[in-house]
Amino acid sequence: MAQNAETLSDEIAEYYDRGDEPGRLLAGTGLLERERTREILTRYLPPAPARIVDVGGGDGIHARWLAEAGYEVHLVDPIAKHVEKAAAPSVTAEVGDARDLHLPDQSCDAALLIGPLYHLTAREDRVRAPREARRVLRPGGPVFVAAISRFASALDGLLRGCLDDPAFAAIVRNDLRDGQHRNPTGRPGYFTTAYFHRPEELGEEIEDGGMAHECTLSVEGPAWLLQDFELRWSGPERRERMLEVVRALEAEPSVLGAGAHLLAVGRRSA
Repeated sequence: MAQNAETLSDEIAEYYDRGDEPGRLLAGTGLLERERTREILTRYLPPAPARIVDVGGGDGIHARWLAEAGYEVHLVDPIAKHVEKAAAPSVTAEVGDARDLHLPDQSCDAALLIGPLYHLTAREDRVRAPREARRVLRPGGPVFVAAISRFASALDGLLRGCLDDPAFAAIVRNDLRDGQHRNPTGRPGYFTTAYFHRPEELGEEIEDGGMAHECTLSVEGPAWLLQDFELRWSGPERRERMLEVVRALEAEPSVLGAGAHLLAVGRRSA
């Protein structure tokens, strides 16, 4: 999530108020997304103890994990229900906006934007969020910016058979044309108002936000499309073989967009 609750559209706010977005990472291919996100974070985060701001952090699913690892974590999210759940002795939390953080300049060692860009449909806002992250980062601090792949709905439609629904097929055509995802049906399974990125766009937005772009990685790779995913995930050896392939393909330009989610790493140089 990204915007302050006062400016978040009613449609998006209602989607998260009635849904179980944090629970998505606790089952099915969400387990792969969670595992891989944390794997990538671990590679680039400074060692604990360091201060991390988790912007759009939901109910704190990553923030609590980071706090358990010894980090000092401050979570910002536009949904009050999420903030209430996230607050804990090891995690501070507040309702806020990715484009206007209530934090001092150079007060954090790393910034997570795992979600804010999903719902910032105007490019100027998608640049404002990393620019604001740069402001609160100390020199050398990394920023992690997540996005939904431009092709996620089309691939999901093929996987789940949703393209048989003319309404969903129309949504996919719009997504592929310009990335502007809209769901006039109101069906929660068809998501809510969002922007779906091409892989190259994330690096451009990070750089326009004043930071160096280090890499853009595919979080799940093509593994989220496996119809026997639960079987492969449940066995340690099968799981590791799947993860080996995902890691091998994570930065391959020709398949970056095949994953449902992208995660880019940027850094404040000065």
